[in-house]
Amino acid sequence: KDWTKKFPNNAAPTSSTMLFLVRNNNPKGIKDWDDLVKPGVQVIVVNPKTGGNGRMAYLAAWGQVRKKGGTDAQAAEFVAKLYKNVPVLAKGGRDATTIFLQRNIGDVLITFESEVVSVDKEFGAGKVDAVYPTSSIVAENPVAVVERTVAKKGTAEQAKAYLNFLYSDEGQEIAAQHAIRPTSAALLKKYASTFKPIQLFRVEDYFGSFAEAQKTHFNDGGQFDKLYTVK
Repeated sequence: KDWTKKFPNNAAPTSSTMLFLVRNNNPKGIKDWDDLVKPGVQVIVVNPKTGGNGRMAYLAAWGQVRKKGGTDAQAAEFVAKLYKNVPVLAKGGRDATTIFLQRNIGDVLITFESEVVSVDKEFGAGKVDAVYPTSSIVAENPVAVVERTVAKKGTAEQAKAYLNFLYSDEGQEIAAQHAIRPTSAALLKKYASTFKPIQLFRVEDYFGSFAEAQKTHFNDGGQFDKLYTVK
């Protein structure tokens, strides 16, 4: 209970955010969320009912309307338009990248910031450009010690030491090298070329909590089912 209070920053030593990957030189001139709902733009995104990557993309798209002062009704309208531009829903993050880069479908992929490094490593640098929208969501990477497991195995000390390491300067630096956002302000500054400025909002700002977002948006009969028609 209340495991988020056991470690700093809601027990999240690192985070990421959702941004856009576009084809080299950005042929469709995509700069912000509004460009994703234009006619003729194909958006690749994970099904929010089958993958966390997809849930964060959906909440980012909805939340950025709210951050600009829009209502939930306006957010719903925007998100419905966005998913009309989705030719095929990917099952997970890997599948989305494959659809975009191997099957060559779509003009823009909504994914985690850290995926840029993975794509460059796997497919070669220069295949994609990262586009930072004006605002996006904080995708926290929370950690916890599973008390029952460590009690059974006698590994409580090692587990806590490992999680503390993730907050250390060294642990934070390793995260930054892999394009995962550290909580350290000094390291965010040091890796400013990796972590471009972006206005960030949290799930709690517009959705109450993850559990509430799941219930309202992603459970059967929720908002996503209402606004997305399976092609």
